[in-house]
Amino acid sequence: MNLPFFIAKRYLVSKKSNNAINIISWISIIAITITTAALVIILSAMNGLTSIVADLYHAIEPDLKITAIHSKYIYPDSVIQQLKNIPNIQLISKSIEENALVKLDDKQAIVTIKGVDEQFKQITHFDTVVTQGVYRFTYNNQSYGVFGRGIASNLGLNVNDFISPISIYAPKRGKIDGLNPEDAFNKINISPAGIFSLNDDFDFKYTLIGLEAAQNLFECPNQVTSIELKLSNQSELKHTQKEIQNVLGEKYLIKNRYQINDVLFKTLETEKLWTFLILAFILLIATFNIIGALTMLIIEKKKDIKTLYHLGADQKFIRIIFMLEGLLITTIGAIIGLMIGLGICLLQQHFHLIKFDEQSIISYYPIQLEIKDFLWILTVVLGIGFLTALYPVRVFTQHDLVHQQDAD
Repeated sequence: MNLPFFIAKRYLVSKKSNNAINIISWISIIAITITTAALVIILSAMNGLTSIVADLYHAIEPDLKITAIHSKYIYPDSVIQQLKNIPNIQLISKSIEENALVKLDDKQAIVTIKGVDEQFKQITHFDTVVTQGVYRFTYNNQSYGVFGRGIASNLGLNVNDFISPISIYAPKRGKIDGLNPEDAFNKINISPAGIFSLNDDFDFKYTLIGLEAAQNLFECPNQVTSIELKLSNQSELKHTQKEIQNVLGEKYLIKNRYQINDVLFKTLETEKLWTFLILAFILLIATFNIIGALTMLIIEKKKDIKTLYHLGADQKFIRIIFMLEGLLITTIGAIIGLMIGLGICLLQQHFHLIKFDEQSIISYYPIQLEIKDFLWILTVVLGIGFLTALYPVRVFTQHDLVHQQDAD
């Protein structure tokens, strides 16, 4: 066995003449354990929230979205023909997004109309967020729409009311002649099929209708504003994204779900980073106990240092002993903390100890474990422990050895 490690281990577990050293050492271990466990739990909980948000946005956002850079509309046939040669693409959907005025009786609202085709439901999971009515855009030659909860509330919309038609207005293209203001707008009438509820960003913004109805409303036959894709293998998302970009060229912009909502996901990542830094700072404060424990231990073991020095141990050897002592305290606390944090996370995953009320989108607090978080936590904890132990070991061992050499 490595001699410095053997001596450091003996110092850790052996009884000291000054009981305060034992107390401070155990306080250090407990503080590191609690902070490490907190890092694991909080970061895993934030991973879970990010995953839930991504799943919620998957209800309306595809895996990949293609838009034109220099124009609003795309002629999709040629683009889709090129995409058929890419094996990881499972489904292709065409859609239109434009602003329009929705009017019901004397109430009206400016909304974003999203016209979608039949593949949209398979590419996303939008039908799963329809809370009232059904997901439907045509029935018996009648056009239907699915409205966001916020828009439906503002219009006083009732999905069971088939008598009062909902009118959608969009400006006509080109120069308009005539004195009647309504001549400047295209108009379609639809009936309400359902109401969806996702979050306020979508609930107060989107109304979904059929793609053909949207093309008629916005006067863009055979054109779309975006082509949306579902992939067979999610792990190849970035590779497929680059492959599509190479095939289509610089005229098109290809974004994945996270890039479409980059502000949201960057905010979540920033919150996670700052949470990690705050807890790491708390950990740094907690490890200051190691300075006290090592300082007192070095003072107590002056006779041992003298004996080792006369046996031929140099300054480096003695410093390694006490550095290992500090790392042992840190490592024990870190490992116990990781195990406790992992255990609590697994309990929450399997038994849902912390639950939300019935009105929440999810019934319990989500947890998602990621190996990279454990590696970062272990690296930071051991790094802080090493840096904390470095000062007392260098200063006090040098002081004692200098005096020892002077005495000799």
